[in-house]
Amino acid sequence: MINQAEMQIGKSGLTDNFIDSLKTNFKNHTNIRISVLKSAGHEKSHVREMADKILESLGKNYSTKIIGFTIAIKKWRKPVR
Repeated sequence: MINQAEMQIGKSGLTDNFIDSLKTNFKNHTNIRISVLKSAGHEKSHVREMADKILESLGKNYSTKIIGFTIAIKKWRKPVR
């Protein structure tokens, strides 16, 4: 099992297609780093909102950490939140 994958959020933002590809990536990876590009809106509050929306759509077995304009998501075996 490969531990980490990387994805990017661009000008289209958080779409259903992005969430679906995120879920399929978690079948093979435990950690995913998502880079928020400048075209997606470079504001810290906007990055926090994106992280919250991603967590809502994924479920309770995931946690996020925001480092600059990068969202790190970790998948846990048991519910964390």
